[in-house]
Formats: sequence, C-alpha cells, structure tokens
Amino acid sequence: MEPAVARLLADLKDDDEVIRDRATADLWHRWFHEKGVVGLDILQHAQHLVDAEEFDVAETILSDLIADLPDFAEAWNRRATLRYMQNHYRKSLYDCRVAVRLVPYHFGALHGMGLCHAALGDFREAILAFNQALEIQPHAQINRVLMLECTARLS
Repeated sequence: MEPAVARLLADLKDDDEVIRDRATADLWHRWFHEKGVVGLDILQHAQHLVDAEEFDVAETILSDLIADLPDFAEAWNRRATLRYMQNHYRKSLYDCRVAVRLVPYHFGALHGMGLCHAALGDFREAILAFNQALEIQPHAQINRVLMLECTARLS
C-alpha cells in the first residue's frame, strides 16, 4: 500500500473531524481519478445520466467502462450504486464485492454491501459489511445506526 494511502486511512481514525473529512474526500478523489481524466469524464457522464433518470444508458456506459478497465474499482462501485437505486440488489452486491476485491479499504463499497444485504433480508451479512466499513472509517455513524437497525431486525 502506498504511504499516502496508509496515511489517509490512519486519518480516517483521527479524533479531529476536519482531518477525517479531508481524508474521506481525498480517498474519494483518488478513487474517481484512478484512471485519469478519461475515466473521470465517463464516471461524471454516467452520473449526469443517473441524475436525469436515464438509468439504462448510464448502466450501459458504466458496463462499457468496466469492460475496458476491469480494474477500475470506482466504475464497479458506481454501477453498484446505480443497480442498488433500481432495486437490483444481487447485481449491486456483486459489483460491490468486485470493488472491494480491487480496493479492500473501499468503505463506500463495503457500506453498499451492507445496504444490499439488508435489502435482501440478510441482516447478519449486512452487520458484517457495516462492521468492516467501520473498521476502516470508525466515525461513520451511519454504519453504526444501520448495524443497530439490522440487529433489531434479527430479533
């Protein structure tokens, strides 16, 4: 792991919210820019299509990007997000898993895995995924809240 990434991951655990927020933003920036301007432009174009509710076109663009750059974790994560929005939870979960395989510290994809498992009623797996996200980003309270909600659903 690059020293700069290791530092950002350490900063996610800092008590200072400003430091954590900067580290979070820097990691997202790294993930979106991993494949340079071309990859970023395609991700942004796909997001504009999602915002315009042109989901099928956005998915095709993201799928083409993944075919061209299969090691681009954020392309997988963006498609996972799109698929989650369309209630295609198993497909979204698959994409999240690939993103995490490519970038094991991708807290966004881990959070997405938790959301998918919860939507599928697999609350134990959801709790595990949210917990993994918390190990990387321990101050992300949403993951704690979702873990509690999933725990309550198990009762």
